[in-house]
Amino acid sequence: MLTRSTPSVKPAEVEKKWILIDAEGLVVGRLASIVANRLRGKHKPQFTPHVDCGDNVIVINAEKVRFTGRKASQKLYYRHTGYAGGIKEVRADKVLEGRFPERVIEKAVERMIPRGPLGRQQMRNLRVFKGPEHPHAAQSPEPLDVGSLNRKNKVSA
Repeated sequence: MLTRSTPSVKPAEVEKKWILIDAEGLVVGRLASIVANRLRGKHKPQFTPHVDCGDNVIVINAEKVRFTGRKASQKLYYRHTGYAGGIKEVRADKVLEGRFPERVIEKAVERMIPRGPLGRQQMRNLRVFKGPEHPHAAQSPEPLDVGSLNRKNKVSA
């Protein structure tokens, strides 16, 4: 008798790789969806929804990421101070020009990953840096050219 069962990978059997992505000139949403899939492990044949089987992702040059259309001036990020009526908003271009431009990519990826303990664990595998340097050279990350995967991933102008 032939039984077909989908193998469920255990956390100890997961092989995690390190991936380096240069975000210069890349479109935010398209970059975020690729990073989210890598963090979840959906690109692997042994993907298991309830196990952290994704890779570690390093994103550099986060300040040089691009928005398409008029999103840079129209997209708003909201936060709440904790006081009554304390909702604050900031435009996407102001965040990119500010002290922490990497938050644009972090927020975009975070909103594409399921909420809960597993999602928080997968988000800890993401490292975003504003400039071209990163402290993870010892892990020898493999570069992933996101711009060459699809012509729409990169803003040409």
